[in-house]
Amino acid sequence: MSQAGARSAKSGVRVRAPAERAPVILAPVIRHLGRVDYESTWHDMQRFTAERSAASADEVWFLEHAPIFTLGMSARRAHLIAPGDIPVLQIDRGGQVTYHGPGQLVVYCLIDLKRAALSVRDLVSALENAVINYAQELGIRAHCRKTAPGVYVGERKLASLGIRIRRGASYHGLALNVDMDLEPFGRIDPCGYPGLQMTQLADLGGPRCVERAAQGLQPHLLRALFASE
Repeated sequence: MSQAGARSAKSGVRVRAPAERAPVILAPVIRHLGRVDYESTWHDMQRFTAERSAASADEVWFLEHAPIFTLGMSARRAHLIAPGDIPVLQIDRGGQVTYHGPGQLVVYCLIDLKRAALSVRDLVSALENAVINYAQELGIRAHCRKTAPGVYVGERKLASLGIRIRRGASYHGLALNVDMDLEPFGRIDPCGYPGLQMTQLADLGGPRCVERAAQGLQPHLLRALFASE
């Protein structure tokens, strides 16, 4: 026993153990970035994830990209049929090939999964459910598939998912088609599925403005990702 503890015992004074501190809940940082370059934004995500600590707040980025095809780590180039003049970039997310372009809402989720008590499957489900619930709010019946991540309306794909986990944290996220030129999807096998057709909110009676879609999706996404914290 320490001298201080011994004196307390001799004096008969009860010394209370320090109360455990409640964990600090960090509110996520939300960024609406507008249209940004794909490659530099990708490197910004990598840098953030490499440098973050237990004290770093999670971040969610809402944005658009200029036209680009991206290939996941295990993507087969056979799914890249006729890219033409659209740039192609091999990146570090999961999944096959997809297209990003103006009129598509991209959401990057930079989340400490351990702190959020989320498994990779939980994260994927949260992203899908956020889009499904937002679509329902718009009067659109959407669903997910167990064998093919993403969100669908009928047989057409409305939103695509691709994530990367590093140091227990996620980056990349989802792409929701709002009001875009869907023709470039015909130059690839979207997400590795030959003949897969795409759809978008504007064709389903939803908003045509990407920022309006971002504002509409945001509360559903935050609820799905952070409601349990």
